Amino acid sequence: MEKVYVVGVGMTKFEKPGRREGWDYPQMAKESGTKALDDANLSYEAIDQAYVGYVYGESTAGQRAVYELGMTGLPVVNVNNNCSTGSTALYLAAQAIRGGLADCTLALGFEKMQPGSLTSSYDDREQPMMKHLLALAELYEFAMPPAPYMFGAAGREHMDRYGSTREHFAKIGYKNHKHSVNNPYAQFQTEYTLEDIANSPTIYDPLTKLQCSPTSDGSGAAILASERFVDEHELGGRAVEIVGQAMVTDLHDTFDGTAAGLVGKHMSRAAADKVYAQAGITADDVDVIELHDCFSTNELLTYEALGLCGEGEGAKLIDNEDTTYGGRWVVNPSGGLISKGHPLGATGLAQCAELTWQLRGTADKRQVAGARVGLQHNIGLGGAVVVTAYRRTP
Repeated sequence: MEKVYVVGVGMTKFEKPGRREGWDYPQMAKESGTKALDDANLSYEAIDQAYVGYVYGESTAGQRAVYELGMTGLPVVNVNNNCSTGSTALYLAAQAIRGGLADCTLALGFEKMQPGSLTSSYDDREQPMMKHLLALAELYEFAMPPAPYMFGAAGREHMDRYGSTREHFAKIGYKNHKHSVNNPYAQFQTEYTLEDIANSPTIYDPLTKLQCSPTSDGSGAAILASERFVDEHELGGRAVEIVGQAMVTDLHDTFDGTAAGLVGKHMSRAAADKVYAQAGITADDVDVIELHDCFSTNELLTYEALGLCGEGEGAKLIDNEDTTYGGRWVVNPSGGLISKGHPLGATGLAQCAELTWQLRGTADKRQVAGARVGLQHNIGLGGAVVVTAYRRTP
């Protein structure tokens, strides 16, 4: 199997929906895609295939988006996989290179969202999450909106089973907002006190507003290349290798009678195990992590799913400050979804961009000292999770 390298990344600033007047998805895609091409010092004509992700949009919006970069007749695949859409595009773009079908591919994601909580587009057919919601309603009384209800219920379950507290979850929100102060791409760049986090409006106990990711507009892009392409174009000095990658969808144990299973914890663990085996690493070898903190409760669950600690021990990492600067890992140096923002189709590619900058040593004030191995986790319910491991080239 061919090696896969990230050779160029780019993203827009993530914005509150509608804040930038006249900023439609073609303009978003042009901005992120042009930045990625410039980063790789390549023209659009070098791209063999493109995989373009978005959740809210019409069919073939991916073509309309990349036509802002060029019209070369290359295959364009539209991707929609809920909140893991961006990393699914990344996975497919990498798979084409890994299988020897292409030498240079583009993964691009964007989202133009409506303000407020997520809504469904159709009401005349079964919702993809209905099976999950019905199962969760047997454990915790149903509440609206569904996303904070699901992840909040998983947080309550963790509190009941393992003794984590509301303060532990609030500390995750505090950490990620603090990290985002140094990220010019983040939707929020305000540092809050722990009291601010805990006392912001309750969305679904234990989640408060400042522990929930916002709706956002924005785009991200990554250009991937084979080893041969990297050598021919003398890109080795900026290439970051993808050393492990896995996508996992729901397993039987998703419906094992736990809220954690229903929000994808078992999927995440299965994907992480595959990636560690592929890369020949363990969690202890990782320096920097971008994970899917759509809600603070999910960040804590994901600590355990990624093997940063044992089952039920996620709160200990928070108590020991193991997931911020000066700790064992730096988790979400970008500010994560909670503070950087969460334009669904772009999130996975923004995570890729952050880790690429970290491993190149070009993340400015966010830089994790000596970072050589990065881990990415991006999940969408319904469901799919993509985990990717990156290593800085010598």
